[in-house]
Amino acid sequence: MDSFKGSLSSIEAGQAVREGILSFDKSAEIAVFPAADGGEGTVDAIVSVPGWETVEAAVTGPLGEPVAARYGVSGTRAVIEMASAAGLPLVPEALRNPLNTTTFGVGELIADAVGRGCREFTVGIGGSATNDGGLGMLSALGFEFSDTSGSPAGIFGRDVCRISRINTENILPELKNCRFTVACDVKNPLCGSDGASAVYGPQKGASPETVLLLDRALESFAQAAAKAFGRDMSRLPGSGAAGGLGWAFSAFLSGELVSGIDAVLDAVGIDAALKDADFAVTGEGRLDAQTAMGKTPAGVAARAAAHGVPVIALGGCVSPDASALNEKGICAFFPIIPSPCTAEKAMEPQNAKENLRRTAEQVFRLAALKK
Repeated sequence: MDSFKGSLSSIEAGQAVREGILSFDKSAEIAVFPAADGGEGTVDAIVSVPGWETVEAAVTGPLGEPVAARYGVSGTRAVIEMASAAGLPLVPEALRNPLNTTTFGVGELIADAVGRGCREFTVGIGGSATNDGGLGMLSALGFEFSDTSGSPAGIFGRDVCRISRINTENILPELKNCRFTVACDVKNPLCGSDGASAVYGPQKGASPETVLLLDRALESFAQAAAKAFGRDMSRLPGSGAAGGLGWAFSAFLSGELVSGIDAVLDAVGIDAALKDADFAVTGEGRLDAQTAMGKTPAGVAARAAAHGVPVIALGGCVSPDASALNEKGICAFFPIIPSPCTAEKAMEPQNAKENLRRTAEQVFRLAALKK
């Protein structure tokens, strides 16, 4: 289950479903897996799995001020949310301007994890306050960027236009042994009318003039990188995610941009459990047509289909256009609200838990009839 935002975490929602099934069939074998689509809650979902722990680190925030961030670690694996170091909520609304924000703290989180022995990274890049093309992150990892005079370019969005030269001599040596899986649910390229600056810049406080400045700066940055590395990744779908952070991962760190839910499902090892499953149960707070476009239930359905496992979805509410979920492999979906009530009442954690429990019980009483 995905989280029911404002009500239940992913694990809490899953446990409620588990209790409902067991209240009908105590012999049922049920495994609860956390899920998220790569955005907010990704770290919480994955660290809830046994064997993971949360690590806290003081890093540079999007405005250059210190912030407390956290990520998950399990052996040589790490899961990071870029938003914990450079997310939009960390910038007061009056100060939002992507010229003045940086992803430097994201690089510091990666470097911290590298120092702990991590080499395999899952990075969720949703919710950014930045449009620096990953300049800050890469600088924190030892990449050096200079202007035409040889002076350091800087680390903020406003500094991208100054980049003329790229030096890789002093990058963290461990990076060559690191693998980055980047949870990215947008397909925008780096530049142009459908690029990072034009589409997402205004949401981060960019004026029309700033959008044009940033777009040209990112295009120039991409050209410098293509010259340095012999490949141009700026048209790669998803390269425009998080103000060009998707591009930075692919162009500089050979990162793989993947669906957010797929990254999380891989991290929690869902496929091994699906091999022997009779059913898969998924869901989120609201099931609608957007759910079918790469969110958690659709991702779970795709994985389950590969193993021939039927999927049931439960939602806090269900929109009339949720029938699109049936086309994505969800056999049936159900709302959990038993009677008319306010949204506030429905979202009270105890009510949401009980509604999930009761609905799951009734759904599996029906499922058992075929036996």
